[in-house]
Amino acid sequence: MTRVSLFNSPLLLGFEQFERTLDRIGKVPNDGYPPYNIEQIGEDQLRITLAVAGFSDADLSVQIEDNQLVVRGKQTDDKERIFLHRGIAARQFQRAFVLAEGIEVTGASLDNGLLNVDLRRPVAETKVRTIAIAPAASKANGKTTIDVASDVEG
Repeated sequence: MTRVSLFNSPLLLGFEQFERTLDRIGKVPNDGYPPYNIEQIGEDQLRITLAVAGFSDADLSVQIEDNQLVVRGKQTDDKERIFLHRGIAARQFQRAFVLAEGIEVTGASLDNGLLNVDLRRPVAETKVRTIAIAPAASKANGKTTIDVASDVEG
């Protein structure tokens, strides 16, 4: 099967990184655990909240890997506990979020079974840059030629 690229237009130059990012997003498993929210908490601030009931801060890790925010959780079974019924399993998870260029993770906190990861995105600045156009050099042996018209009648 032939793969069709979204960015194969000659008008889209230098977008190979976006294509790789989209490929990476497509390969992320979506098992739905843990559930999460993403909210805007300020003009340039975001918060990702993951429901991680039963996990302590020692069971969790938050890392940045190649423009991805990766949250991992691993619980261990307590061998000393005897369960008459076990409906809550000790489990592990990995949840990844692809971050845009310039997004910064400013902190993480665990509160009542909710892991909050705070992000700051830079405010987009409009940049205008004028490119100077250099005059073309003549191709006649590196010499510049000038055509002169004569108005003299003879």
